[in-house]
Amino acid sequence: MAELYNTMTSPKIEGLLERAGSKFSLCTFASTRAREINSYFGQLGDGLGNKIPPQVTSVARKPLSIAFEEIAADKIVPVRGSSDTADDAA
Repeated sequence: MAELYNTMTSPKIEGLLERAGSKFSLCTFASTRAREINSYFGQLGDGLGNKIPPQVTSVARKPLSIAFEEIAADKIVPVRGSSDTADDAA
């Protein structure tokens, strides 16, 4: 019998795509948040406290996995620009 492993496919990609809207949006959103999480862990010893900590309790060690878990838990939501601002810029 196959054992279940906690891998990057948990949370499921299909659920993440529903929240982000597209593969491109998911990639950019998750990578941006992963960089923020990495910066937070990098400045912990400095006592600066100006970065947003991870919003979920996770056993994952990788910032991208933590970002995916935050998206799956609806702790962070992508902000989409309106089409009106794109029309004004053109």
